[in-house]
Amino acid sequence: MLYAWTEPKFCPQCGTRLIAKVPEGDHRERTVCPGCAYIYYVGPKVAAGTVPVRDGRTYLVRRGVEPGRGLWSFPCGYMELDETLSGAAARETREETGLDVRILSMLGIYTYPAPDQHIRVVVAAYLAEVVAGVPAASDDVVEVQAFRPEEIPWTGLAFHSSHAALRQWIALQHPAYVPPPHRFPGDY
Repeated sequence: MLYAWTEPKFCPQCGTRLIAKVPEGDHRERTVCPGCAYIYYVGPKVAAGTVPVRDGRTYLVRRGVEPGRGLWSFPCGYMELDETLSGAAARETREETGLDVRILSMLGIYTYPAPDQHIRVVVAAYLAEVVAGVPAASDDVVEVQAFRPEEIPWTGLAFHSSHAALRQWIALQHPAYVPPPHRFPGDY
């Protein structure tokens, strides 16, 4: 199987053991049921977050878990099945920072191939206004801190999406500031 750690071993339709093969008319190997021809498609996880802004600063979180433990990111996490993308972004921000936000606009959607080929994530980042709350680390972060654009720890950011979303925020709200070149070796 292509991604055995994430895929079922038996068909959810008929219970037959699944196999890896290229289905007729397809171009890549998939996990397929030889009994009923059911195809199990492996898709990426969807993560959503915000660049939460108050008084010209954005709040970043220092991650307490892998990937990126100890590095900075905008508050972000996986979307649940029962929520909208923007709802997931606001919830993750509240869970990680203690801040309530109002979504203002989409900053971008980012996806990058993971070097280990095991994690595929689509990251949606929103620009948001902080409307209530006191910053406090919770959930899977160890620190919350507000940064002006020139204070952002560019070499300590966790992901390409962190760089991209923060650069987009700066381009929209602080166009006079030019961030340093992006030389980040991370995965997404």
